[in-house]
Amino acid sequence: MMPDELETYPDLSGISNRLADLLMETVTKQFNLALSGGNTPKKIYDLISQKPLSWNNIHFFWGDERCVPPDHNESNYKMAKEHLLDKIKIQDHHIHRIKGENDPAIEAERYQKEIIQYIEHDKNTPVFDMILLGLGEDGHIASIFPNQMYLLNSNRISEVAIHPETGQKRITLTGPVINMAKIILIIVTGKAKSRVISDIFFKRGDWKKYPASYINPKNGRLIWIIDSEASFFL
Repeated sequence: MMPDELETYPDLSGISNRLADLLMETVTKQFNLALSGGNTPKKIYDLISQKPLSWNNIHFFWGDERCVPPDHNESNYKMAKEHLLDKIKIQDHHIHRIKGENDPAIEAERYQKEIIQYIEHDKNTPVFDMILLGLGEDGHIASIFPNQMYLLNSNRISEVAIHPETGQKRITLTGPVINMAKIILIIVTGKAKSRVISDIFFKRGDWKKYPASYINPKNGRLIWIIDSEASFFL
């Protein structure tokens, strides 16, 4: 079954304009936004940084982070800083990065406490205004990988995850937190992920092994925004 909100655009410019429009529609007061890492968001951040949004109403969080220093080339924070945060007017206390240089278990606990401090809750689960997610070729979202499906049901806000191939430790928001968001955007580009998207939408193949299959907001909206190549098998 195709999702209720699936939007296809020919290129990143169209996707970026759509994200900017959504932010303009919804950012009227303090707005808690969890950013995604990866190559696709990098280009999107470049484009939306030029938009006249109410940037200083936004508090920036991250859906996941690699356990590396903030100046490391693999840091999601560094990527967002260079391609978005450095280009807009934003106060430092609106930036809530995951400190990948810290001990992972201690940092997961600290990040959880910071989220509790800034974000309103519903039944002990924080409610983000918007969470941006990418999609891995293995169906992972944030840093919830197919071999760590328990993170989809964790009773914690943030947890330590381990990349199944590299063994790199990461810190990620958990499934219940993602599914409590008011708006979840899954942004996907490229033909390499088109088969995974098709399997998730039509519940075939290995769809049950893909963490992205279990993103189903309790009360919010789930919007898939993809490019024409990612829609190849639809």
